[in-house]
Amino acid sequence: MMLDPLYLFVFAGLFSPGPNVILLTASGARFGFRRTLPHVAGVVVGVGITSALTALGIGALILSHPALASLLRLLAAGWILWMAWKLLTAMRQPRAEAGHRPFTFFEAVLFQWVNPKVWAIALAAASGHAAGLGPWGEALRIGSAFSGINLFVCLFWSFAGSLLTYLLTSERAWRLFMGSMALALAASAGMVVL
Repeated sequence: MMLDPLYLFVFAGLFSPGPNVILLTASGARFGFRRTLPHVAGVVVGVGITSALTALGIGALILSHPALASLLRLLAAGWILWMAWKLLTAMRQPRAEAGHRPFTFFEAVLFQWVNPKVWAIALAAASGHAAGLGPWGEALRIGSAFSGINLFVCLFWSFAGSLLTYLLTSERAWRLFMGSMALALAASAGMVVL
């Protein structure tokens, strides 16, 4: 039995650094693994929905309307820059303080609608790894592949972030980590508009 190339493609696309990986790693470090789990669940569900809708043709529809695609790119870049700013300001607050919290389930689901990396991977998967099923069959196949694989990817990065707390014992180490996470996230916003 041969492994469907879709799974390898989705794994490579979702495991590599991007907004979700950066945010989940930082959340795991800042709030711990357990408190990051609603964020993980929201990413998994949101990515599944986004990729399924892309397989149904929503992604192609958006790309066929340049003004809408440009508006979505600007919204995505703005939201990602705002999150980068939040990470940068968290440099001064090691670990979680009162009033600070990780993403909720619904915030993480909604973020996938403006996450350019998810859209790009979903568009490539829908166009390059179709199995010849009907629209709903393709949507179910691609959406479940994205959600299933992303569950393990998100758990890995959140857990890795939570383990970083053992290394981030000084204020300087914490500032360097959060600063690098904020910078990487801001760089991903720049990639959206290019």
